[in-house]
Amino acid sequence: MKMKELRRITALIAVVCLSIVSGCETSSVHLSAAKDLQTPIASDSPQHNISWTMHLNFPVPDNAEMVRLAENKFNVNLDIWNLENNKYEALLDMRLAQGEIPDLFRIRQPQDLLKYQQQGLLAEIPEEMLKQYAPNIMKAIRENAPAYQDYGKIDGNYYGIPVVNPTNIYRIPVVYREDWLDKLGLPVPETLSDFEKVIYAFANEDPDGNGIQDTYGLSREGMNVVFGAFGQIVFADQLYFGVKNEKLVIGALEPEMQEALHYLRKWYADGIIDPEFITGENKGGYKHLSHAFINGKIGMTSMGNYYHWIQNGDYLALKDDVHTNGEETPVEATFNMKELTANSPQAQIVFGRPFRGPDGKRGSKAYDMLMSFTAIGADAAKDPGKMKTILQILDYVSANPDLDEYTSMKYGIKGTHWTWAGASKEDVIVLPPYDTMFNYQNIIGANLGMTVPLIPKERRERWASTLSLDQDGIYNALEVATPSLIDNGAELIKLKNKAYVAFITGEKPLEDFDRFVHEFMKVGGTEVLREANDWYLQHAVK
Repeated sequence: MKMKELRRITALIAVVCLSIVSGCETSSVHLSAAKDLQTPIASDSPQHNISWTMHLNFPVPDNAEMVRLAENKFNVNLDIWNLENNKYEALLDMRLAQGEIPDLFRIRQPQDLLKYQQQGLLAEIPEEMLKQYAPNIMKAIRENAPAYQDYGKIDGNYYGIPVVNPTNIYRIPVVYREDWLDKLGLPVPETLSDFEKVIYAFANEDPDGNGIQDTYGLSREGMNVVFGAFGQIVFADQLYFGVKNEKLVIGALEPEMQEALHYLRKWYADGIIDPEFITGENKGGYKHLSHAFINGKIGMTSMGNYYHWIQNGDYLALKDDVHTNGEETPVEATFNMKELTANSPQAQIVFGRPFRGPDGKRGSKAYDMLMSFTAIGADAAKDPGKMKTILQILDYVSANPDLDEYTSMKYGIKGTHWTWAGASKEDVIVLPPYDTMFNYQNIIGANLGMTVPLIPKERRERWASTLSLDQDGIYNALEVATPSLIDNGAELIKLKNKAYVAFITGEKPLEDFDRFVHEFMKVGGTEVLREANDWYLQHAVK
């Protein structure tokens, strides 16, 4: 406990020092902002030790000032579990296997809620406690994502608070090399037939001008847009369900997929598909990078989200400088575009609408609106006062109706880490040196909470709204796990992927499609589909 107090004092001194370094004329503002955040919420509860999991791309230090400020405000000791996001489940399961259960329990994959509940690791959260101690979170879900209100319930009781991502209204973009299209004199495809012409030209007509036939039309992620032209999604890290005749179906088993496979099989035989599609477009590192596209190997993809494909100047962003009074500057390229233009400075992209199939269907993969669950560990339920405090903290840091306090819990101390760009309080300017610091929010312990479905107003999302990405998305119609999906899902996905690769490469004849469906259903698919429809009839069909 003494060490904890020492760290808290050190963090507060650091805040004061930062204020002094930033300049005497603003130091009083910095201290005032910090003081507001430190004002304790009245409580007669004893001090709780609370273990806490959160989204982390970078470890949170022991002396992170925003963690310390939250501790002071709620009279708690927070133990942040530094579980790297890309390895989250593996690292979490290691600690669970050692008998440790986090009190604030982030469940990154929605399908894992049932698994952890069945293992006895989660506390039941009384609905009245949610309404009383997390009112702003529940209000945001009720008003902006009402269809998801009950998704955290198992047998009628809450075990998880649904984390609904408002930006997942935008589907995965369909991306083409615009400079290749221009060189070949081709328009952005509108139909499957148009698309076929484009990818054959990408593969055969030397779009990069190097005199070598070393380019292809598409790879694995682009195939989902082909499947989407027949109404389904196949290649994903989960089984994709669709709706037919008011019932759920598993998209990869539907008969129209044979027609889609006819196209892909022919294209592969003709050398139009990247032969390395089997291992995917990403070759390591950040998982949303399409290295096949970045390296100029393919001219079309549907990988990553809209914010991974921002080009220089796509919209005006604010200069991260408080002295510019909100001056605007063209946004810089991000992720895939940054890597692509580093390799090929002349490269440009264009977003296309998913092309239309023979029956008028179209679509690209869309990420589930239900992103994850926030739960409370089973041990925390042994002390009702502890559960109450966890919910109060979560509500304060995630959905605070006070705009200044909400923004501070996201970006840090106002005047030290960020400031408003103008009186309207619509845009945030991150202040130096944090504006150039990788994952500074983790470093200062901000963003402790969960995503709530508030209407996105940021400039990036305003830009995304101009691209029609909120149309033609194909979502998984089953967003939760069932017991048989937990038991059999991973093996069924392997079976499905192996069969589809064999059909595309010609290893198996398409006449074996029905045999594949029969095998799939025999080794667990029947029970998975039955349970999925049981859930769907209860929750989705009114």
